[in-house]
Amino acid sequence: TTFQDGGEEVEDGAVYNVTLKKVQIQQAANKGARWLGGEGDQLPPEHTVRQYETSKIRAIKAGTLEKLVENLLTAFGDADFSYISIFLATYRAFASPRAVLELLLDRFGSLETSSHGEVANLNSLESEMVLRAEIASVLRAWLDQCSEDFREPPDYMCLLKLLDYLKNNMPNSDMESRVQNLLKQFQNQEVEAVDGFCSTSSTGLVDGEELEISNPEEFSSFQDHVVAEQLTYMDVMLFRRVVPYHCLGSIWSQRDKKENKNLAPTIRATITQFNAVTKCVISTILGTRELKIQQRAKIIEKWINIAHECRILKNFSSLRAIISALQSNSIYRLKTTWMFVSKDVLLMYEELSEIFSDHDNYLTSRELLMKEATSKFANLDSSEKENQKKSQKRLQLQKNKGVMQGTVPYLGTFLTDLIMLDTALQDYVEGGLINFEKRRREFEVIAQIKLLQSSCNSYCLIPDQKFIQWFRRQRHLTEEESYKLSREAEAAADTNILSPKSQKSMVKRISTLFLGTDVFTPPKEPPPKSSPVGGSSGESTDSGSVSSCEFNHSETEDVCVTPVSSPEDPLKKVQLRPLHAAGSPKTLAQGSCSDKGSSSKGSLSEAGSGSDSGSTPSRDSGSVPSSACRALPVYNRQSDGSCIIRVSMDGLQDSVYKSILITNQDRIPDVTQRALLKHNLEPDAVEDYELVQVISEDKELVFPRDANVFYGMNSHVNFDFVLRKK
Repeated sequence: TTFQDGGEEVEDGAVYNVTLKKVQIQQAANKGARWLGGEGDQLPPEHTVRQYETSKIRAIKAGTLEKLVENLLTAFGDADFSYISIFLATYRAFASPRAVLELLLDRFGSLETSSHGEVANLNSLESEMVLRAEIASVLRAWLDQCSEDFREPPDYMCLLKLLDYLKNNMPNSDMESRVQNLLKQFQNQEVEAVDGFCSTSSTGLVDGEELEISNPEEFSSFQDHVVAEQLTYMDVMLFRRVVPYHCLGSIWSQRDKKENKNLAPTIRATITQFNAVTKCVISTILGTRELKIQQRAKIIEKWINIAHECRILKNFSSLRAIISALQSNSIYRLKTTWMFVSKDVLLMYEELSEIFSDHDNYLTSRELLMKEATSKFANLDSSEKENQKKSQKRLQLQKNKGVMQGTVPYLGTFLTDLIMLDTALQDYVEGGLINFEKRRREFEVIAQIKLLQSSCNSYCLIPDQKFIQWFRRQRHLTEEESYKLSREAEAAADTNILSPKSQKSMVKRISTLFLGTDVFTPPKEPPPKSSPVGGSSGESTDSGSVSSCEFNHSETEDVCVTPVSSPEDPLKKVQLRPLHAAGSPKTLAQGSCSDKGSSSKGSLSEAGSGSDSGSTPSRDSGSVPSSACRALPVYNRQSDGSCIIRVSMDGLQDSVYKSILITNQDRIPDVTQRALLKHNLEPDAVEDYELVQVISEDKELVFPRDANVFYGMNSHVNFDFVLRKK
C-alpha cells in the first residue's frame, strides 16, 4: 500500500485534505507462467501480473459547525474512519452538546440524504434507511464514548430530546431502552461526588472522628507495598473517571475564573488527591516535634521505599507526588536528617527523581510512559545495582500473582501539552472556519489518556479501609507551619549533633565535605537545586571555589564553617557555629556572622576554600592556612575579584534573601539567573526581571542589561540587591 498527497478540496463551508491510497488487489501469473503451470504467489515478480486500485481519502481540515456535524454522517464514505471519535472527544471546545444534537436530529434527521450528503429522491425508502443507519451509528458512538455529555441535571434536555427522536424513528429499539436506562441512572445520581478518598475535610470523616497529625508508630505499622497499593487504588479510581474533554486546553485554562469554580471536576479530583499525598508525606515527616534525627530519617526512607513500590506498580502519579514532597523546601532543607538516610536508599531516590527530570521537556518520563503504557509489568532494568536485586524480587512477586498491571500517569504532563497546543494553534482559520486540524492534534493526546484509562482495568486492588481511614484523617500542614517545623527540627538536630562528644568528629566531617571530599552524595534534582547538606547551588564554580553554606534569613539554624578571629591569629582556627533567629541583626552579630554593618573581622564566609592556594586544611586539627582563608569572598567586601551579595525578591520581606557569590566576570543575565534559581523561580525568565542595588531607603542603583555587576555596583554601601519584575 502506498499513499500520495492529493492536495486540498474546497467546498462551501469546508476544506478537505485529500490523500490517494494505492492498494494491490490481485496478483496472478502472466501468460508464459500459466503455460508452465506456475502459481502467482510462487513466482518471481517478472513472471506475475499485479492489479492495483486507487481510492481517495478525504479528511476535513476546517469547516463550519454545520459541515463538521454533516461530516459525521459522511466520514465513513470518505474513508476518514477516525473522524467520529476525534469529533466527539474535542467538539466541546467549539460547540455545546445541545447545538450538535439539534443539528444532527433536526437538520439532518428530517432530510432524506444519501450517505454522501446528496439530496435523494423523497420516495426513496433506501435513502431513508441509509440515513437512519448513519445517524444511529453516530448516536451509538456518542453514548459509548461520551455518555457524560448528556448529564445535565435537573432537566436533561438533550437526553429527553434524543429519547423523543428514538421513539419516533426507532421505536422499541435497543438504543431507546439504553437511553431510558441512562436517564434513570442520571436522575438517581443528581448529586454525585467524583470521589471521596481524597477528601481531607471533616465531611469525609466518620462521625466522631477529627483531623489529626500522623502518629509515626501508626504510619510505620503499614507495610511499604500496602501503602503503595492503596495509593494506587485511589489514583486508579479517580483516573478512570477522568472525562477526557475536561483536559482540553481551551477548557482547563478557564478553571480559575470565578464562574468556572465547578469546571472540570474530574481533573480537580485527581489534583486534590495528588496534593493530599504530597501533604501527607510532609506531615508524617514534620508533624511530630519529638522525633529524633534517626527516626525522622527512617520516615524519609520509608517514603522513598513507598515511591519505589509505586514505580513497580507503574503508578507515576503518587510516585511524583512523593518525590515532589521530598523535594519541597521544608523537607529538602533538613540537611542533618538527610545525612542519616542510608546510601542505598539515596541511590534509589536519585534514580526515581531522574524519571521526572525537566530536561528536554521531561523526555525521560515521556519515553518511560510510552514504553510501559500497555506493558504487563514495569521495566526496572535500569535500576542501580544496589537496588536491582530488591526490585527484581518485588517485581517477580507481582508476576507470580498472574495479574497484569495498568499504568497511572502523572496527568499534569498531558494537561501541559494540551494547553500548549491550545495556545500555539488558532481556533479558526480564514473565512471563520473551525480549525479541525487543531482538534486532530489534540486528539493525539486525548487518545493516550483513553488508552491509559483502558489499561487501568487490568489492576486488581482491594481497598484497605484501615489505611484509607488513616489517610483521610491526616491534618495537612500549611506551608508556613511546615517551614516553621522544619526550622525547629533542624535546630534540634544541630543541638544534638554539636554535643561535646561529637563536635570534633562533626567538624572533620563537615569541613571535609565543604572542601570537596565526597563524604555524602545529596539527592539529585532538588527544586532549589541545592544540597540538603550544604545548601548552596554551586554557582561559585565560576571563581574556582567550592561553596559551603548559603547564608540567608529564610533558612536559619544552618551549620556553617565560620572563621573565628582571635587576638593571636585572626584566621587560624575553624569553629562550628549555628545561625540563630532569623531576621534579627542583633542576634546575627552576636553569633559572629556578618550583618549589614559588619567588617571583615568575624564575618561569615560562603565559599569553602580558594582554589588558587592549592592548600587543604588539616582534618585532625581543623586549622585552615591563612593564605587560603584570606582569599575567601565575604559579604560587603570585594576581594580578589569576587564578593558575596544578598538578593531578595521585590514584594517579599527584606529578611528573606539569598546569598550569591559573584566574580568580576559576571554580568547581569548570569547573576539574575542564579538569583532566580535560588528563589525557586524559572531561570529562563531572565528577561522579565531587573536587578537593582539598594543604596538607601530612597535611592537605588539600576543596572543596564549587560552591565558587569562586580565593577558596576556601589562598593561603599551594603551589598544588598533586589530582583524586580520589569
